[in-house]
Amino acid sequence: MLPSPRVLLSIDYEPWFALTRRYDKLADPQQRCELDGGYTLNVLGPILEMLGPSKASFYLVGEVAEWYPEVPQRIVAAGHELGLHCHIHRRLLNTSELEQDITSSENWRRQYNVCGYRAPMVSIREGAYPLLERAGFRYSSSIYAPTGILVQKGAMWEVPVSTLPVLGGTRSDFTSPRDFSSSLLLNGEIPYGSSFMTGVLSSAVFRIIERELKAGRSPVIFLHPYELVRPPAFLRRMWVDLLTHPFLIPFTLDKSGFLKRLLQAFPTSSLITYLDEALALQEAPHV
Repeated sequence: MLPSPRVLLSIDYEPWFALTRRYDKLADPQQRCELDGGYTLNVLGPILEMLGPSKASFYLVGEVAEWYPEVPQRIVAAGHELGLHCHIHRRLLNTSELEQDITSSENWRRQYNVCGYRAPMVSIREGAYPLLERAGFRYSSSIYAPTGILVQKGAMWEVPVSTLPVLGGTRSDFTSPRDFSSSLLLNGEIPYGSSFMTGVLSSAVFRIIERELKAGRSPVIFLHPYELVRPPAFLRRMWVDLLTHPFLIPFTLDKSGFLKRLLQAFPTSSLITYLDEALALQEAPHV
């Protein structure tokens, strides 16, 4: 038995420059804050206004909470879930590096009782789950898998970003990594929960979401702040990256219209609300 179907809406709340890898090794916090230029602070209000009464999960990059402590305060005050995306946005595949990264966000995580984690680039390894569990997380949303799947990882749960298995069939083995890769596509899964697909095929993604909801399943999708409110001189600052890595182009498109249409058509909730309901149904006695 599954909870009532809804869109499990999430926003990976990160600086505009997280989309490019050119600043991964920029270590000075002040320089990184200056590069952000107040963007992640200034766009929060418009994004919260877009969401209105609808609820979502905000997976926050930890350095943003250090630059602007009012950002996590306002997210929680608006009734949304606050999760961790990472402390500094970059691919974290080494367990010791991951441990150091999540420790850097420990103070504000504890302040807000953060229990959800999404790995950068939705890319995680199995060895990360015990580490996340020890750090106090209850769940992760860091792999791609068919809609409606919940995967237990020790005392933790994985709530995957949604895919559509076009080749049919079912699986029970959903071990990480299961990121947006050629192997995932060759396996016959369309990762429609990714904002990449929203940028490429927004109407098709909308229809898939509608179909999954009618089937009683709750799609997990994510967006980014720079897809909802365009950063100043965004394309001018990104043109080198877009020329060398054209697959980034869908992430630079305006998806505010998609979000508006989504919120008008479907109910939404945070991932933790859905997970709590699902676990309660599992524990309830069956008559």
